[in-house]
Amino acid sequence: MSHVRILGHHLHKWYLALGFIEFGLLIAAVYIGIGFILGMPTNSGGEQHDLFTRALVFAGVMSCCTVSMGVYLSYVKEGFSSMALRTLVSFCLLGGGVLTILYYVFPGFYLGRGALFWSVMAGFGLVLVVRWVFFKVIDAGNLSRRIILLGAGRRAKEIVDTIQREESGFDLEVYKCFAAEGDDIKVDPSLIQPVPDNWRDYTREHQISEVVVAPDERRRSHGGGFPLEALLDCKLDGVVVNDVLSFCERELSKVEVDLLHPGWMLFSDGFRYSRSRDFVKRAFDITVSIILLVILWPLMLLTALAVYLETGRPLIYSQERVGLNSKPFRIYKFRSMRQDAEKDGAVWAQKNDSRVTRVGAFIRNTRLDELPQLYNVIRGDMSFVGPRPERPEFVKELSEKIPFYDTRHRVKPGLMGWAQLKYPYGASQEDAKGKLRYDLYYMKNHSFLMDLLIMIQTVEVVLLGKGVR
Repeated sequence: MSHVRILGHHLHKWYLALGFIEFGLLIAAVYIGIGFILGMPTNSGGEQHDLFTRALVFAGVMSCCTVSMGVYLSYVKEGFSSMALRTLVSFCLLGGGVLTILYYVFPGFYLGRGALFWSVMAGFGLVLVVRWVFFKVIDAGNLSRRIILLGAGRRAKEIVDTIQREESGFDLEVYKCFAAEGDDIKVDPSLIQPVPDNWRDYTREHQISEVVVAPDERRRSHGGGFPLEALLDCKLDGVVVNDVLSFCERELSKVEVDLLHPGWMLFSDGFRYSRSRDFVKRAFDITVSIILLVILWPLMLLTALAVYLETGRPLIYSQERVGLNSKPFRIYKFRSMRQDAEKDGAVWAQKNDSRVTRVGAFIRNTRLDELPQLYNVIRGDMSFVGPRPERPEFVKELSEKIPFYDTRHRVKPGLMGWAQLKYPYGASQEDAKGKLRYDLYYMKNHSFLMDLLIMIQTVEVVLLGKGVR
């Protein structure tokens, strides 16, 4: 298996291994920066123990900054130079800034004069070398995976198109498709191959790592034409046999709405309620909201002043949104549009929307307009992480046209979400459907760990201004 599941969330095991290796290298970088470059004494047991604690803090902060800047997948999507640049930004600017602030608050973690610089430089050099070697191994094809699809109709075409359109992080190839009984052929004819006489020999010969069962007619999977014995042989031989929904969930971190059926939602692992998880999440939401309000109130005051100087009052506007269990609530934001922006009723926001003011464009890009929603989090209308709440006018329309759309209201909406990380800004019915795929994945697998990962990765969205209109 290429993935491991930790607290419900699917993580690629090779990226996880790389992360652990880099964490160890970052600890070593502190010793290099202090012990070798600066020549500072670290011989006594007490000093060594204290230095190791500071090295752990350094490695933890740098690892979080690496994840927040989307460094790992940037190699796959943009190349080595982009990955190196993102690493430099995450270490020198983001990581260095966070550690500098941390040292003022907790002086005991301070590495010493000049030590932070050399530790960052050593860490940067070490992780770049390890990543270069790591991705060269990937490019050599040693970790590539071949899959075959049992099916060649609509469902099979959707999975082929999805794999070709999206990056899963490593080489993933649909080797061949075997037409299932009743399929209306939709995939590229070059991918179709007759069903082999011996599945086990075929998967061994062509180094197949997984068989994805994707027939158009589910009832056919229980009929006489379904190769149950052959697939059992493959499974006992070490080849993964999976259905298309579970495959998409694991590889692409989303649930394909077009392939979804109620039975899968009901009987699959996930979609669970946990009283202890809700308690921890609520305590975390209140604590962090109060801390952020104490820290960010000067910035909120400046934002309000900027809105007032450009377009006057109101400084904050509210809208009705649909919350947990479809209960409506009012959401608050700093006003970023003209006062008459919705004189003709609710409309989707558009790219380069003319209703957005100059100050509004800036606070949207920096997400400063969202800060009043900390009040919504404290009240309990929202959480830090969850599906973004939508307006009732749009919810009614989307629920009639998109299957399972109402399901997203069974968890509390959030300031940030999995869909916001994985999908561009949604401003149409098709966009809403695309976001729903990721909202359903979050609903099925959400945990406190996943919430923390989303919060860390949202830093990249804010810094690079992604998904703004």
